[in-house]
Amino acid sequence: MKSEDQPGMKNFLQMETRIVEVLKTIYDPEIPVNVYDLGLIYDVAVADNHSVTLTMTLTAPNCPLADFIVLQVKEGVESIEGVKEVDIKLVFDPPWSKDMMSEEAMLELGLL
Repeated sequence: MKSEDQPGMKNFLQMETRIVEVLKTIYDPEIPVNVYDLGLIYDVAVADNHSVTLTMTLTAPNCPLADFIVLQVKEGVESIEGVKEVDIKLVFDPPWSKDMMSEEAMLELGLL
């Protein structure tokens, strides 16, 4: 059975897609690339009850804007219709590297 044939799965995929769309509007203030394309988002998990757990990192553990970026991500995802709760897990293992960036982000920063 295809996921399109399962209404719950379709809603789940739509919510995940919407989360990624929102994440692509949130930028690290020091780098002109969104947090998703920078590779800062390691995992997006949507539970059956529509609570969302995001596992993310920062470009450096001592980032002075850490609280600001995490708050923007949390508030952005919370603004999505249907999301009940958002939990952000900030991790530094594996450590972020430029290899985690999308090709689009690397082009934007002149790394390709």
